[in-house]
Amino acid sequence: MTQTRRQFIVLSVAAATAARLAPTLAARAGGKRVLTLVYDKGLGMMRAVDRIVP
Repeated sequence: MTQTRRQFIVLSVAAATAARLAPTLAARAGGKRVLTLVYDKGLGMMRAVDRIVP
């Protein structure tokens, strides 16, 4: 599935909102947030991948 730039922006805003909530959820679960920047060839730009690891 390919994403348009508009979809990318919408997903980025959703990820930023989730990133504000993630520290409180991670603190409860005892997890650690890991933010990784990856190059997406399909979009032709960098994107952030935010994960919570135990």
